Amino acid sequence: MSGATVTVIDRKRGGSTPRAFDRPGAGANDPAIREKLDLLSKAAAGRDATGILELALKEAFPGKTAVVSSFGAESVVLLHLVASIDPNTPVLFLNTGKLFGETLRYRDRLQAELGLTDLRAIGPHPDDRKALDPEGTLWSRDPDACCHFRKVVPLRHALEGFSAQITGRKRFQTHSRAAMEPVEYFEGRFRFNPLAEWSLEDLNAYVAAHKLPVHPLVEDGYPSIGCIPCTRRVAAGEGYRDGRWAGLEKDECGIHTGVDGEGI
Repeated sequence: MSGATVTVIDRKRGGSTPRAFDRPGAGANDPAIREKLDLLSKAAAGRDATGILELALKEAFPGKTAVVSSFGAESVVLLHLVASIDPNTPVLFLNTGKLFGETLRYRDRLQAELGLTDLRAIGPHPDDRKALDPEGTLWSRDPDACCHFRKVVPLRHALEGFSAQITGRKRFQTHSRAAMEPVEYFEGRFRFNPLAEWSLEDLNAYVAAHKLPVHPLVEDGYPSIGCIPCTRRVAAGEGYRDGRWAGLEKDECGIHTGVDGEGI
C-alpha cells in the first residue's frame, strides 16, 4: 500500500438528495478534510492492524471513535484486537430484528469473554417498521429498501457525535472493496479499515492462534452471515458470499458505501 494514496468514497446517485458528504465544503470538497485524510493515510502506512487501531483509538480520535460490528463469521478478530487496546470502545451492533438466534447468543458470549464494556444494540425505529414493513416481508419484495431502514438509517443516527468509525471490511470480500484503503472519509467522519489487507486464511489463523470462539453457524455451512431471510448455506464449489442475497444482483447492504455491509 502506498502511503500517498488517498481514497474518498463518492456515492452520488442520480435523483437523490446530496448527502452532507457530497455537498461543497462539507466533506470530500473541503481542503481541510483532504489534508487530514492525507495525513492519516500516511500515518497508517506500514502499520499492522493493531497499529492502525491505535492510530484511531489512541492518537487521532480518542473517545470519539466507534466500532461497527455485525458479530458475524469474522467479527471476533476485530473485536479481540479492539478489546486488547481499549475494551471501553463503543461497539455498535445492528439488530435488524431478522438476525439468527445464534448471532445474538454469539454477541452475548463475545461481550462477556472479550470484556467489551460499551456494546450498543441499535435497530430500526418502531414507527419505521409499522410504516415501511408492517408484515415483516419487505425483504422479499425490495431487499434494498429493507436494508436501508433496518441498517442504514439506524447506523447513521448511532454514529452521530463520533468523529471516526472502525470496520472489519476486507478487500477480498467483494469487488467493490478490492481497492479500499486503511483510512477513508465517508459521510462526515473518518473510517478506519485495519483488516483491509487480511485474507480469509489470515483471519482463520488469528482465531486459531488466540483460541477465539467461532460463530456457531460457520461449521453449519454459513461462511458469511446476515439476516435469516437473506442468508443461506453455501454449497460445495460456491463462493464465500454466494449465500448472501442468493439469486439477486446484490451482495452488499448499504451501510458503508451505498452497496456495502458484511464483514463489519
